[in-house]
Amino acid sequence: MQINISTSLKNKDAVRRLTNKLQAKSENIVARIALCFSLQTERKFTPEEFNLYDSKGKEYKDHILFDGNREFYIALVCQHYGIYKTDENISKYIKLHVDHGIEELDNLSQFEDYNFFDFLVNYIDKGIRHLADTDISINNPVVNTVQKIDKPYYEGLLKMKVGYELKEEKTPIYMAINDNSLYDNAHIAVAGNSGTGKTQLALEYLYQINKESNGHVKFIYLDFKGLNTEDKDKLTKFFETTHTDYIDVPNTPFPVNPLTFIDNVNEVNRNMGIAKFVDIIAKYSNLGYRQQERLRQATTEAFIDQKNGTYPTIKQINERLASLSTDSDSLTSIMNKLSLFKVFLEDKNNESDFLNKNIYLSLTGNLPTDIRFTSLFLIINYIYNVFMNMSNAPVNENIQAMRYVILIDEAHVIFKEKKYQEILEKILREIRSKGVSVVLLSQGIDEYNQPTFDFSSMCNTAFLLNINDKNPKSIEKFLGISGNDTKKVARSMEKMIKGQAVSNIREFDKGTLFEVVQFRNEKHS
Repeated sequence: MQINISTSLKNKDAVRRLTNKLQAKSENIVARIALCFSLQTERKFTPEEFNLYDSKGKEYKDHILFDGNREFYIALVCQHYGIYKTDENISKYIKLHVDHGIEELDNLSQFEDYNFFDFLVNYIDKGIRHLADTDISINNPVVNTVQKIDKPYYEGLLKMKVGYELKEEKTPIYMAINDNSLYDNAHIAVAGNSGTGKTQLALEYLYQINKESNGHVKFIYLDFKGLNTEDKDKLTKFFETTHTDYIDVPNTPFPVNPLTFIDNVNEVNRNMGIAKFVDIIAKYSNLGYRQQERLRQATTEAFIDQKNGTYPTIKQINERLASLSTDSDSLTSIMNKLSLFKVFLEDKNNESDFLNKNIYLSLTGNLPTDIRFTSLFLIINYIYNVFMNMSNAPVNENIQAMRYVILIDEAHVIFKEKKYQEILEKILREIRSKGVSVVLLSQGIDEYNQPTFDFSSMCNTAFLLNINDKNPKSIEKFLGISGNDTKKVARSMEKMIKGQAVSNIREFDKGTLFEVVQFRNEKHS
């Protein structure tokens, strides 16, 4: 059995970067290190994850990949999964672990004043296993056995009205968002110029899914461009009919202590959580290695200071940081601002119930850019980590139980930030099993298709309103269409006016123009 694999397209450049960092003679050395490192993290893939990565990247032939030690590497995989050396899935497991290991090693190498080799040498006395235990990647959830937050789910079919046919009788168009026989996930991508009706479509979707689920499916609307007074007044009806809490950061702090995603009892889990918190601040504030170590020490000491299972606050960590050094640098700047603006709830023992409420989060544009971005990532990480520590939402007779909706407005800002792309990709891939729908709103479609990842490909449903760039190839990717459907869409786009769209929903003809539902035009009880 020959084992020939190819990495994902995303990891093709990562292999080159790691080869340069290690000053390795060839790229196949990186692949072997990645395979072993991934196995050492104790990550075990399931058959359902065999298509987790594409195969459009670096190709490795059997003899190149193993370099004469084939039996050794196969034995490691067999021992890891408890399978025999003739198992037909060995090559698939090897491919998964090579890609996973490359991702993890690439994340490890992202240190400002350390190259990758220096970093490994610095930790050699602690053993390579230390690196796996602290799980440096900021994009993986960490285990929290203490946090008892749960979110009820709705097990019924959710048929959402999304529009009307362009006929005199205005026949409603429905889609069954959680019918797994029609849709692999409940993620939705919406593209449209400002003023075309995409926000009103999104508001109506949130209203309907909350009402049709009898209030079981809650939502958070992430608006990090901020609302002015006039725009807020226009949303009064939406806030009232959906019983939505409007949170205007920093005038009103976000109702959670972002550090409570960390397990404060189990030491190993706590260290992993602290490492992730440090890496979030570091990556989104461009901190160097020594600054990261100071922040790690301050955070660890702040946790140790707590009594009776309480949590430290951002402010307390900042105070600890000040006691370690009086130097003013980018670390003290970001932590001072996080403390000053009071973005988050300063509760030492927060068990937030905000997931069982409807939230509209407005991050005002008056906040410094680094605070807005760092705060948003801490919030997204908290939500992601909490859900990933929950049990999967059940699937009965092809109906996926639903818990929550995460709506991200102006998502193109996130698409363009490489620092955000990785976590958003993981959320789209993994959180669907928890009964979570992610809705992405953007002004165009090219923003979805980034060089390393096509975000629209992870959204089973797409709505295309009027846009400036009507490139047929981009539209094909966005809607997942081809052939005659592409021609039909092109004709529809020529006639499209405000409030109209085309979509790829299964319950309506692809490419056919229809009127989208808009919250302001619908009757609500």
